[in-house]
Amino acid sequence: MKKKALKGFLVPDGNEILRTDIPAVAELIARTARWVHPETFRALPVWAPHAARGMPLFDASWSRQYTNTKKATGIKSDKFEGNVAAAHALFAALDVASPRPKNWAVCHIWGYDDPAFAQHSGVVQDRRYFSCVANMVWLPTSLKGFTDTLPEIKAMLRTCAFHLYGWACEHPSVAEQAAEVRSGRIPPDYPAEWPDGKSPGQLPPGTAPFTERVQLAIAKRKAKITSDLKNAAYIHYPKSEVERVLKFWNVDLG
Repeated sequence: MKKKALKGFLVPDGNEILRTDIPAVAELIARTARWVHPETFRALPVWAPHAARGMPLFDASWSRQYTNTKKATGIKSDKFEGNVAAAHALFAALDVASPRPKNWAVCHIWGYDDPAFAQHSGVVQDRRYFSCVANMVWLPTSLKGFTDTLPEIKAMLRTCAFHLYGWACEHPSVAEQAAEVRSGRIPPDYPAEWPDGKSPGQLPPGTAPFTERVQLAIAKRKAKITSDLKNAAYIHYPKSEVERVLKFWNVDLG
């Protein structure tokens, strides 16, 4: 008599399980997300034009690259940008009060499109978009995974950013997705509280105000970029790349 083959515990794709709950996920994100004000974006689109994911990290004088040393072996390795410069840009643009609250995560709206994270993201490795405040949203940490792996949630965030800031990412790696957003199509289950192009000036819940403090932070940031560009002692400062980023965004350092 032929033995019946034993089968393991069958578990479906995690995203498929969640798809019926996307309206609930979208409601959670719409209620808790924190957005930069569009006037802040227009005043300074990119706050750290020198930085991008994976770029070498240097000291304040731009003369020495930071390194890590393994305690067990003493072997040194170079340090590279993770998400720190982007996070600092978002905190400044939001004017987050001190002490900074716990359990919040910086999420790039145009970033990874690979749920397995097996591929590098060309968008966040591009200085034009890494610290662009229209390319980031602040969310409770427990919700970040939805923005990284669920295409439906990504489409909603990108649509909101497009109608809020008038911008969709120009990077060639996301050209198809950006064309879809620019077409004006509103994704299914899109939060009713988010801008959709029908009500000019509509702001999503959780939009930070454009205050005098934010304007002062912008002026301070522009002055720092100007100073960095003029400092001949900064031997590793990526001056030409920074100038290209500023030209791309038409930033007037004044």
